[in-house]
Amino acid sequence: MFEKITLPNGVRILTEPVPYVRSAALGIWVGTGSRHETAGENGAAHFIEHMLFKGTKTRSAGDLAGEMDAIGGQVNAYTTKECTCFYGRVLDTHLPQCTDILCDMFFHSRFDEGDVAVERGVILEEIGMYEDNPEDLCAERLASAVFRGTPLARPILGRRSTLEKMNGDWLRRYMQEHYQPERIVVALAGSYRPADVEELKGRFSGLIPGAVPVGKSARYTPAVTVKKKAIEQNHLTLAFPGLSFSDEGRFTLQLLSSILGGGMSSRLFQQVREKMGLCYAICSYGTCHEDVGYIGVYTALSRETEGQALETIRGVIEEFADRGPTQAELDRAREQSKANVLMGLESTQARMSSLGRGELLLGKVLDEDQVIARYDAVTRQDVRAMAQRLFDFRQSSLSAVGRVGGAEEYQALLW
Repeated sequence: MFEKITLPNGVRILTEPVPYVRSAALGIWVGTGSRHETAGENGAAHFIEHMLFKGTKTRSAGDLAGEMDAIGGQVNAYTTKECTCFYGRVLDTHLPQCTDILCDMFFHSRFDEGDVAVERGVILEEIGMYEDNPEDLCAERLASAVFRGTPLARPILGRRSTLEKMNGDWLRRYMQEHYQPERIVVALAGSYRPADVEELKGRFSGLIPGAVPVGKSARYTPAVTVKKKAIEQNHLTLAFPGLSFSDEGRFTLQLLSSILGGGMSSRLFQQVREKMGLCYAICSYGTCHEDVGYIGVYTALSRETEGQALETIRGVIEEFADRGPTQAELDRAREQSKANVLMGLESTQARMSSLGRGELLLGKVLDEDQVIARYDAVTRQDVRAMAQRLFDFRQSSLSAVGRVGGAEEYQALLW
């Protein structure tokens, strides 16, 4: 069982002991991501994530990396559209040093102007790397199209035009404004002592509450977007309106996606690849945000087969919505999902992530028994009803990257 401590300033600390392990995972979760930025601030949250690794008042970037390597630990961070997370995983004997390193980064980073210039160049290279990856580009352009006019349409990494305006002082002020105590969750799982928890309470109790910037809501709008790129395969993502990450139907959606395109036994894989030979890779997935989401079907194939493939995918989806899953399909998907949950929680880092993500994004943490119960409660009728509600081709969207045709060509196949 986990314990939750809420400090007077609003910071939440969640801890969960894991017997018989010798590691501990510590994460600092902040409820600010790219969706909380204005158009002119795009990329700020991700830029700050990078800058926290560039040195503090007492440690250089090399010192931070060297000290963590010296204790055999792992430290990293990531930014999403909803949040930013900084985390470390070490042996329990080295948890105090891991805590000191992460907190030093979090509270005392320098934001040196020379480091800002260097890291800006690194991020621009990162943007170029993503643009060279057609699968990532396809997904990014889909989000930009279906969430157009809202903050979710903007890329997490930002754009050259916005990044070039950001200096050290500006980034520091942005961090101070957005890293408010009530937006911070500290999660610790594994082997630790009471003194380790007291240390975290002391470190984070000094934060002073302030006004929390209010984010803008988002909405899904059907769209078709194409990007010509000289590559061998065309990359396509078909999408429909989905669910927010707080929707109780998300467990049904997870099973629906697994049955439809979650693995080699899924309907799409069996029909489009195994029987028809129209592609090499095909899968379905859900993308959930605070107030909106979509369910996507991704595939990569040749220009010559994409028309037949889209028609086949449409047929599979429409039949699925009409008849729903078989009991065997539902049972198989349920067992896969339960296995993923239970086996994943054998990792201290996965447990830490479950604590941090659940508390920050949902305001609650479901234990494994509660999650399993949610999956067990899903019926064939539930899956069929959700498929019928979501799979309306008048609300469908498509992102295509490669040697693609015009948007109107794909619109004719969908709408």
